[in-house]
Amino acid sequence: MLNHDFNSIAEVLKAFPDEQSCINHLEALRWNGFVVSPFDPTSKTYSCKKNNYRCKNSGKYFNVKTGTLFHDSKVALQKWFVAIWIVTVYKKGVTSVELGKDLNITQKTAWYMIQRIKSYYTVEKEAAASEKKWPLSKNKLPETSNVKSTVVEVEKDRLQLVEWLQLLKK
Repeated sequence: MLNHDFNSIAEVLKAFPDEQSCINHLEALRWNGFVVSPFDPTSKTYSCKKNNYRCKNSGKYFNVKTGTLFHDSKVALQKWFVAIWIVTVYKKGVTSVELGKDLNITQKTAWYMIQRIKSYYTVEKEAAASEKKWPLSKNKLPETSNVKSTVVEVEKDRLQLVEWLQLLKK
């Protein structure tokens, strides 16, 4: 399903008919069967109720949306997936008013979603530009950098989601 090209909103909705199917898809994409805590990648994780997990070392709860563009959003993942498809398919772009009408959400919420989706594309472009400027192996950071491993893991997850967004793009 990761490499599936959608041709219409109906196909997106058929592939992701409910919230749980969206969560399952994100978990497979992000963790591939092995849940990793965004707070401490080396920590053991425990499965909790309602698709939540708990990090043993930090004691914090998280879910598949933690640290992604879906984090702290009350909008259903199904609507997010449709919004991603719409924003990435229409070459001239889509206005927040149009997206709001298509998803039956407010214009303000649609604007917020468009901004978040576009910010992930910006991250991908910046990462590609910095890779050209400072070609590094994937496991090696510049000596002057004091980036923690958790930040690296979050960025890795973010780039993985951006790659998935690109797969949805025609």
